[in-house]
Amino acid sequence: MRNSSWNDLTALIDGKKLNYRPVGFIIDSPWIPGWYGISNTDYYSSDDLWLKSNMKAAETFPDVWFLPSFWSEYGMCTEPSAFGSRMIFLEKGLPHAERILSGIEEAGSLPQPNVKTDGLLPFMINRLKINQEAIVRADHQIRFAVARGPLNIASFLMGTTEFMMAITMDPEGTHRLLEKISVFICDWIAWQKECFPSIEGVLILDDIIGFVGEVEFQEFVIPYFKRIFESAGVKVRFLHNDAEGLITAKHLTEMGVNMFNFSFNHLMGEIRDLAGPGVVLVGNIPPRDVLAAGTPFQVEEAVKKALGEISIHDRIVWSAGGGMPPDVNDANINAFIKAVRNY
Repeated sequence: MRNSSWNDLTALIDGKKLNYRPVGFIIDSPWIPGWYGISNTDYYSSDDLWLKSNMKAAETFPDVWFLPSFWSEYGMCTEPSAFGSRMIFLEKGLPHAERILSGIEEAGSLPQPNVKTDGLLPFMINRLKINQEAIVRADHQIRFAVARGPLNIASFLMGTTEFMMAITMDPEGTHRLLEKISVFICDWIAWQKECFPSIEGVLILDDIIGFVGEVEFQEFVIPYFKRIFESAGVKVRFLHNDAEGLITAKHLTEMGVNMFNFSFNHLMGEIRDLAGPGVVLVGNIPPRDVLAAGTPFQVEEAVKKALGEISIHDRIVWSAGGGMPPDVNDANINAFIKAVRNY
């Protein structure tokens, strides 16, 4: 992340007012390869193309905060690979990891990954090490440790439907699985920080937490997320959940979150009322149907609508209600930036 952008982000976290409305987007492999004109396989397998494409995004839109910025990842295969999932890589399309648990009763036998050696994790770290000098030379730093959340990883390992059923049918087994995964996440964040001392933020992505009710959220979400964010020991604690987010929003402070990217289905003011004034909100126009598939005029109208949903614009990074989807073009990004500046 560009150093000036990081300084402004931490100022926003501290409640300071900026003299502009910041625009930021979560970008990774669903968007970058297609936008840059390479295949997903090229993006994942070439450290040079990974660097050039990320650098090109930062140079093309210098006023945009790209989050987490220079994200070393292999799509949804990243974390499951450390547990032994079979990884399927496609030339055209996102990779996916095959499930390895046939039932929650197998959670106890799941091996505890070594984050220094297992799966794709060493390749992720090494990609950053290879390119760190170039990243720093371009006035950026590696600022975020990144991981999928415990419920999200659990759904990869055993299937979303099966995991949701396990929460209801076998709470004890579910806790065993989430405990093992949470230890892994804490270890993984700690190893990223040890490798790159410039890390002062953490991004956790978990949409599955939006699928549970209040009672289940209290039991299966809050304790594990609180532990993860506390263990990170960083200034910026960023959570992405673009599924149902009203329950999540009202528990952010308890979870240790101070920055939240949420679904475009929720109004900005609604999330602010639930989250409280101390959380930086990241949103909130439809990513696929407007930012990707819409016209520049439709993007401008969506931004205007989002701006009008909340009266106080402090502690907001104007963005999509989710990550940057495939096929978003320069014209729509520029229309977004222009609209945020002008309205």
